[in-house]
Amino acid sequence: MAVTLVTSVASSSARFHLRSFSSSPSPLSSSFLRFQLPPRFRLALAVTPLYHSSRAMAHTLAQATLGLTQANSIDHPKVTFAAKDVDVTDWKGDILAVGVTEKDMAKDVNSKFQNPILSKLDAHLGGLLADVSSEEDFSGKPGQSTVLRLPGLGSKRVGLIGLGKSASSPSAFQSLGEAVAAAAKASQASSVAVVLASSESNESKLTSASAIASGTVLGLFEDSRYKSESKKPSLKSVDIIGFGTGPELEKKLKYAEDVSYGVIFGRELVNSPANVLTPAVLAEEASNLASMYSDVMTANILNEEQCKELKMGSYLAVAAASANPPRFIHLVYKPSSGPVKTKLALVGKGLTFDSGGYNIKTGPGCLIELMKFDMGGSAAVLGAAKAIGQIKPPGVEVKFITRNLSFLVNENVPTKISTCIITHNI
Repeated sequence: MAVTLVTSVASSSARFHLRSFSSSPSPLSSSFLRFQLPPRFRLALAVTPLYHSSRAMAHTLAQATLGLTQANSIDHPKVTFAAKDVDVTDWKGDILAVGVTEKDMAKDVNSKFQNPILSKLDAHLGGLLADVSSEEDFSGKPGQSTVLRLPGLGSKRVGLIGLGKSASSPSAFQSLGEAVAAAAKASQASSVAVVLASSESNESKLTSASAIASGTVLGLFEDSRYKSESKKPSLKSVDIIGFGTGPELEKKLKYAEDVSYGVIFGRELVNSPANVLTPAVLAEEASNLASMYSDVMTANILNEEQCKELKMGSYLAVAAASANPPRFIHLVYKPSSGPVKTKLALVGKGLTFDSGGYNIKTGPGCLIELMKFDMGGSAAVLGAAKAIGQIKPPGVEVKFITRNLSFLVNENVPTKISTCIITHNI
């Protein structure tokens, strides 16, 4: 990747050292200069006279790059969660995943499991589960997992997933769900059941089951939109065993799904390159959300002229030097029925790319290649909007506000130094 800086300079403090190059002549007759500036701002620049319509040229080039990267269409994981009350030895499917703590792996003097569920599984497998887990050095520590293909059960495979010394937090159960997703992807499993070796208290079962569902959905997601090939998720159904049944648990599992898909939407926005996700495209995504949930959501997108009318000078000043005009997003969620008792506002930063302006980010550790993440606040807000539009909570009105722009320096900058950054392959 090569970077050409096309610039006009009006500075009396910089010292210029002209150096000629034996390259092929340019139609614009560019001269190459080296500036001797302060150490943190030492750059080699290609200086071009501005009377060659640089404004039109830079604008055209900036817009032309937008079509170079195209996202592939991918299938998001669509998993059906169900709470079931079934004996672990009778469940039929691809993987029976058992979450175990280090205490659950304790064995008696005869090397038999003391835990009732592991003991029952081991008995149906003729002692193979205890033997193989020992050979695999599986002790139930966090991060440990092993999937065994053993005959004797309704399930094709048995997976043991470590939860550590105890599983007392939602994050531990979310990690369990992520491990289940990883095992399903590795085995190309379409059906999985999740059970805990040690049962949860009735008070925590809903939260724990929800965390497992959330971890599974997020663990299945792979953003392969910009890869030449992508794998379609194979997992279709997850049964939650031992957490009870009923509408309250089913509702909690559905809630976890909706929140997870909102998180995935936010991740996709953050992962999109800056030449694809411009402020206008981000605003279009917000409008699509309003259309998708039109029964409860409306969108008001302000363009540059409308922002000027509202005297949003500070906001417009940051975006003034970019070829991509800013967009101000205002989404509103309001329940379709019932009184509104609470009003909330979520505000997110939407800087689709931050070059650093004049103080352009350079050198090791500058992370300029990651500056597309500067719109992460906006992505989080829009991800929340998607989740809330899906869940449709009653009695609350939520405003989602993001100001979206790209912080670049091109020929529009209102100072004596005018710079356009153009990237091209060599």
